[in-house]
Amino acid sequence: MQLDIQATDFALTDSLREYVERRSRFELSRYQPAAIRLQVRLGDVNGPRGGADKRCRVRVCLVGQPEVVVEDTQADLYAAVDRALGRAARAVSRRLGRARRQERHLPIEPSSHL
Repeated sequence: MQLDIQATDFALTDSLREYVERRSRFELSRYQPAAIRLQVRLGDVNGPRGGADKRCRVRVCLVGQPEVVVEDTQADLYAAVDRALGRAARAVSRRLGRARRQERHLPIEPSSHL
């Protein structure tokens, strides 16, 4: 899975990058064949004013399915990353589960040699 991490309005430290990579692998590695690209955007919405303004936006591109986009805002950036990646994993699970159920309910074409 291709992972793209970018930060806006602040510098992306090595420790934060490693944390996002580790949490991404933990949350989304089980969907590896279906999830081909993961994009994580981190930002500080209010800048130096403070408050619950650390944003993590996660975009998961799936094979043959619409992409999953989840965003979370918290006072702590690490908490925003945790929540956004957890929600993204649950959304991918639901999306792939729906696709599997639809595949099972496709009508079977009659054999031409009967």
